[in-house]
Amino acid sequence: MDLMQVLLNPLLLSVVAAFAILLLFVGLSRAGRSGEELIEERLDRYGVQVEDEKRGKGKKRRSAMDGLEDAVQKRGFAADLQLDLSQADLKLRVAEFAMVTVLSVVLCAMLGRLLLGSAVLALVFGVVGFFLPRLYVNVRKRRRLNQFNDQLGDTITLLANSLRSGFSIDQSMETVAQQLSPPIATEFHRVVQEIGLGLHYEQALGNMLRRVPSDDLDLMITAINIQGKVGGNLAEILDTIGHTIRERVRIKGEVRVLTAQQMISGYVLTALPVILGLVLYMINKEYIGQMFTDPCGWIMLGTAALMIALGFVIIRKIVNIEV
Repeated sequence: MDLMQVLLNPLLLSVVAAFAILLLFVGLSRAGRSGEELIEERLDRYGVQVEDEKRGKGKKRRSAMDGLEDAVQKRGFAADLQLDLSQADLKLRVAEFAMVTVLSVVLCAMLGRLLLGSAVLALVFGVVGFFLPRLYVNVRKRRRLNQFNDQLGDTITLLANSLRSGFSIDQSMETVAQQLSPPIATEFHRVVQEIGLGLHYEQALGNMLRRVPSDDLDLMITAINIQGKVGGNLAEILDTIGHTIRERVRIKGEVRVLTAQQMISGYVLTALPVILGLVLYMINKEYIGQMFTDPCGWIMLGTAALMIALGFVIIRKIVNIEV
């Protein structure tokens, strides 16, 4: 089956058409939301609750996506998933992320079916498609957290210098939001907006810590909160914390360089059997296809997958050195 036959497959075209129609309805749903609903969502995002009678006005116009959002919010995983999306800085609701997951499963399963021609491999591709959106969220969370931690040392120094120049803690955080780059500028800008909407700075900083689960940030927020209650020279405290964080970031960078080769080796050793198996399947389907039809082959595949996953976890544990 050549590429043109795959692209002109009626089943693939129907899936692509359904995907396009679904995106159209999602876009119309977001565009059709009233101004009061958008304002309410933004206030909720910054921790400000609106009155019940104002909430009642926003319920006059509801879309199918809003109904799906209400149904998903009743599930236990909704709160954790919404927190993960916030930590990854993805402007998606839980229902929208659920739709993306469903589309990923369908598209990956169709891709496996059309390219490899096996229902079993299509099921495997569908399982992979289920985890792809969550993997993307986790990668964004980890990358954003690393960028935040790398900027935190300079941020604390800027806060300390602003306090020495006579600024209050609120003005110092606003200076950070204006002069530094994302993601730390985005988070401090959000803190300043929450304070402007009436939240106490301790609560606003606590919300930032929930969005950015950093141990170094927790140390800085704890120092600010304690100083606000018992007094003291906050600038000197922040200088000490900033020096500690910068040294930790430097040591983490050296450890990351020293363990990079072992980390890449773990990825290669994990992916090599899977890629080799797919290549052999495309070369000789009958030979490799027996692995999916014979019970002995199922046992061999399960054992191989378990050992590959166990080896990858062991390698990650070895190279993951806490500083």
